[in-house]
Amino acid sequence: AQVVGNFLGTHKWAHGGIQNWYALNRIGMHSLQLPELLHSAPYNAAHGHSATTTAPLQPATDINMNRLFWNSIAALLTCILFAADFATAADSPSVPVRALRLATTTSTENSGLLGALLPAFEKKYGAPVRVIAVGTGQALKLGERGDVDVVLVHAREDEDKFVSAGFGVNRRDVMYNDFILVGPSEDSAGIRGMKKVGEALKRIHEKSATFISRGDESGTHIMERRLWKEERIVPLGKRYLAAGQGMGAVLTMAGALGAYTLTDRGTFVAYKSRIGLDILVSGDPRLTNPYGIIAVNPERHADANFAGAMALIDWITSAEGLKLIAAFKVNGEQLFFPGVPQPTGHQRAIKQSGAGDGPA
Repeated sequence: AQVVGNFLGTHKWAHGGIQNWYALNRIGMHSLQLPELLHSAPYNAAHGHSATTTAPLQPATDINMNRLFWNSIAALLTCILFAADFATAADSPSVPVRALRLATTTSTENSGLLGALLPAFEKKYGAPVRVIAVGTGQALKLGERGDVDVVLVHAREDEDKFVSAGFGVNRRDVMYNDFILVGPSEDSAGIRGMKKVGEALKRIHEKSATFISRGDESGTHIMERRLWKEERIVPLGKRYLAAGQGMGAVLTMAGALGAYTLTDRGTFVAYKSRIGLDILVSGDPRLTNPYGIIAVNPERHADANFAGAMALIDWITSAEGLKLIAAFKVNGEQLFFPGVPQPTGHQRAIKQSGAGDGPA
């Protein structure tokens, strides 16, 4: 590169022609050889020469030798310039070449978290993220079918099955919050302040109070079914309503009907000003709600945007991504906590965030 630079510095009369040849060559004018370019209309016009100027006649052998010499120089310069382009690209973040498809839970969407996170990723990497907000079960099904590139969900047992079955790779912990049991302020079942969520659900069942279930194979629904099962209760009847809807819709229904429901804290905080429900039971260690992110296995689905998926996974679990998660608040309350929950530290963090039992 230094030799060519010295040569071009000495032969400034040729420098502009070579640059023009390189530019034209990059946009497809391959047939125009360098010696011809030096006497072409575009070159002469760019350098203030007459468009009719022509090169002096030379013997055919000299012309061929000139062409060979200049084409060799041009080829060398092209390689150097392409190498410079490559080096420049290598210094910037790896950019996914197409849009990234993310299947995630309704809680990350309804709470407003994705709206705070994804614009920073899209700006840095230059690829839009198309979000499909559904229950965890549906999100994992989309991953199994190869309809998305990456999933962000919250049902660890199902996540592990997804990976062990070969549908996903590179699972990482992202963040956590907790589930809470909410209901009307009059609390007809009398569960306010109970420490064990299982006992609270049993009381709701015994009092025949209305309970609305997600009923959509979401992470919240999976947790709810597990809690009922631990109490050896099969919730049936007119007072148990399976909505088949996202968390925001279920909270709205519970508010309208004066019913109880299990929800993630993030969505509840985002909705509480419009639904008229209170947090009645929280703090049971069984209600911890961790989130994980998983790339769809490119060996199962060759068309998956694996580079984009890994870019998002690396970014969201980096110091930059985790800082944004920790900074996300609604009405001054932190909704998600980065990393892996600790049994006591989690509850301390939740209490410090300003949330707790009692009227919301």
